[in-house]
This record gives sequence, structure tokens and C-alpha cells, in this order.
Amino acid sequence: MQQPVVHVGEWLVTPSVNQISRQGRQITLEPRLIDLLIYFAHHPDEVLSRDEIIDNVWMRTIVTSHVVTQSISELRKYLRDGNENSPEYIVTVPKRGYKLTAPVVWSVETDDEAESLPADMPAVTAPLQASSSSGTAATVPSSGDHSLPKSRERRLSRFWTWCLFLVSLTALIAMVALSMMPSHPEVTKTRLLLNPRDIDVRFDSGNSCNNWASQEAYAIGLGSLITTSLNTFSTFMVHDKTNYNVDEPSSSGKTLTIRFANQRHYRAQQCFMSVLLVDNADGATMLDKRYFITDTNQFTIQDDIFDSLSTALTQPWPARMQGLLAQFRLPQSSTSPHFYEAYQLLLNGDVQSLNKASTILETISKNSPEFVIAYQYKVLVDVLRHSQQPFNSQQMDALNNEFNKIAQMPGIEQNAVFYKIQTIDLLGKGNVDGAFDAINKSIDLEMSWMNYLLLGKVYEMKGESRLAADAYITAFNLRPGENTMYWIENGVFQTSIKNIVPYLDSFLAEK
Repeated sequence: MQQPVVHVGEWLVTPSVNQISRQGRQITLEPRLIDLLIYFAHHPDEVLSRDEIIDNVWMRTIVTSHVVTQSISELRKYLRDGNENSPEYIVTVPKRGYKLTAPVVWSVETDDEAESLPADMPAVTAPLQASSSSGTAATVPSSGDHSLPKSRERRLSRFWTWCLFLVSLTALIAMVALSMMPSHPEVTKTRLLLNPRDIDVRFDSGNSCNNWASQEAYAIGLGSLITTSLNTFSTFMVHDKTNYNVDEPSSSGKTLTIRFANQRHYRAQQCFMSVLLVDNADGATMLDKRYFITDTNQFTIQDDIFDSLSTALTQPWPARMQGLLAQFRLPQSSTSPHFYEAYQLLLNGDVQSLNKASTILETISKNSPEFVIAYQYKVLVDVLRHSQQPFNSQQMDALNNEFNKIAQMPGIEQNAVFYKIQTIDLLGKGNVDGAFDAINKSIDLEMSWMNYLLLGKVYEMKGESRLAADAYITAFNLRPGENTMYWIENGVFQTSIKNIVPYLDSFLAEK
């Protein structure tokens, strides 16, 4: 049978099996992503608005424009297939929509098995006969045979009338009996199947160790970096559950667990950090690493973990991701424990934690000025502090100087932290449209929980509570836990969970 297929750039798209393939590599996508790609293929080089995509791909399903944004982001990741140098298939046209720029060629494929129609069955007819008392067959006369006596004709008429009545009565009784039976079979409740492209990152505190606070901060920061990097640059969807204390069955196909094990019987007062990646489908161990952590080897460990993940997940890291990780490398890595301690305080989100984080990051920036990522995060922390407790004139002058310094850093336009800072600053000044443009630039560069949380804040300021709820749920899905809830309720400005996103309030109440 002829099946429609389409070549989109280098990819062969086969809708019948929800697959895209090139050079012997096959990837199975969700049906909705295939539908989205096919719709683009029907409109190559045309700018398609979000509303048009929703009407024609989601049709009667009620979704928000953010769902379109997230789906296109996932589709781009699959088409890029981990190759940073791959051509951009779907481009964003600012304030208008999206456009497929790759060449499109439609064709058909032929199934190996040909379908055959069954042969027509000949009609079989037989005369209706009535048995006589002598055992011979007598043909039943038609009603038009006027040679029969009228009394016999009346008896035959009554006979057939009673037959029709009995048949009708039997059918009526059967219909009444069927209507009294249960209309639906019993529903079998079951968990969702594992999603092989989802990964949970968990932190198991284990036994206490020396320098426990700094080591815990390092593990949590490492989990956050892994989550954001894989969500942005790989084909996997990762959930950072290092702050999620609910023990419940997961639908993620893989789990990455970071834990510390006390080895006092082996080396006095020494712990090692275990990094274990397990495939939940068959319980197989995909990655099992152990590291002794010191103040000088944390970046080396970080590099080794990402290299090991690349091998275990068969996921080559693109050049832009390697450039991002390079920002965390220093010849002297003694500052990394303090940086991750400040990062954990940033995740807490409260004013006291932000003040401590700012002090730590300022010290790091003075002692290691080449560690520019620390200064960028200091500006982010300071603008958050100002949003919660307005600065005095002297503090504002210092903050403006920080803005000017960070804006002049080379390549800062390719850094998501820069656009987060802009978003928070513009929201504080009431420039909602500017904040919306800034946070969307940040999302294009990085898929993180904080980006979607700030998107929710922007939508709230725009008066679009439904879209705000959608963004907050995405943020919580990427990093579920108390920290994210605190940020939703108190970050930048206060948000009523019950009014803006009651679903999340009910979800947590059931746990």
C-alpha cells in the first residue's frame, strides 16, 4: 500500500510509524511532534502563528501558546540530534510565529506486503418449502395464487402476522435486557509506562561527612547543572528532584542518583561521592562512578561526569554546551565549593539567603576575577535582592555599575543569565513587554526552571493568568520541590498559588 513520506532537509519523516531517520539513525517521536512536523512540511517557508498551529495541530484540544513553544523546542532538539552545527530547521520570526526553512520533498513508500481483497461469495438461494403429511415437499403458494380457498389464505396471513409479532417481541425483550447491563467495562487503574527519554536526578544525603555543607552544596549544584545542560542540549527531558522529598513511583525511564557514602573504615573521616545512572526499564546500570572530593578537583570531577554521561546516553555534546561548561573551569578550583554554596543559597530564594549569596560571590569575584560566571550570578542575586527589598541610592549606584560592567562582557548576548537579569530589572520598572522579550531570549538559550518561573511572573504582569499557570507548572515539573514553590510564591513579587495555579496547590495537598 502506498504510504506518504516526506524529506525535510536531511531527515526522512515517516508519519505511519512516528519516526524520523537519516544515515541509518532512526528516532521515534511522540505523535503530536510528528503531526507538528508534518504541518510545517505542508507549509514550507511560510510563517505560521501559534494560534494557527494550535487550530490545525491540536484542533479541539484546549492548549496554551506556551505548549506550542515547548513542543517546537523539543522538535528542534530532535532535528538537531545533538549536532550544534546542524542547520536550523524551524526559525522563530519575532512577534509573528515560526517558519520551516529546510527543503521539503513529498514522496511515497510501498509496503512489502500487498493487500488482497477476498473473493466475492456466490449468492445461494433455496426455495421455501413446507412439508406435507405424506413427507413430500410442497411449494408454499404465494399470496397471489387465487386458486387457494379464501379461508386458507386468511390462516396463512394470520400465521405470518403472528410470526412477525413474536420476532418483534423477542427483539424488544433483548434490547431491554441489553440496556440493563453495565454500559462500560470496569476500568483498570494502572500507572503510566516509563518514558525512556525522561531522566530523574535525585540526591541521597546518606551519612554525614567532613565538610558536609560544602559537599552537599556541590552535589545539588552539580545536579542543577546536569539538568539544565541536558534539557537544553540533548534529546532527553530531565527533572531535577534533588529538592523533592516525596517518595512516589516515577514515570521517568532513567534515574541519576548522587549520594555520599561514609568510608571511615577505609579512610578516616573520608567520604566518596557516588554517581549512579540506572535504566528503570530493566534495572541495568548505565553509569557507576565514585569520586573523592577535595577543594581542588571539583571541576575535574564535573568534566568527567559529563564525559561519562555523553558515552552512557550516546549523546555527543555540542560546541555551545562545551563552551558553557568551560565557564566553570579554572586552573585553581578552590573557589568552586564557595560558588556552589552561593548557588544553593540562591535556590533558597529568601532575602537572608540572597544577602549571604551576594557576599560570597563578591569575595569570589575579587579573588578570582577571571571566574566571570561568579560575577554574573552576583548581579543576578543583587537584582533579586532589590526586587524584594528596594536599595538605597548608594546601593542603586553600585547595581547600575554592575549592569554596565556585565553588559560589556564579550559574548554576553549568548548567556541566559544576562537575560534573566534584564527580565527582573524590566519587571521592576514596569516594562512588561521588554521583560517578555528578554525572558523569551533566555528560554531560547536555556531550558531551565528559573526561566519558566520568570515567564510566569511576566504573564502575571500581562494579566494572562492562564499562561502564567502553565509556565509555573512547567517550572515545577523541571525542578519539583520546596525551593521552586517558594520562588513561585515569593520570587520577584508575591503570587497566590490558590488564585493563579490552583492545580499545583491541589497536587501538593494530595501528596
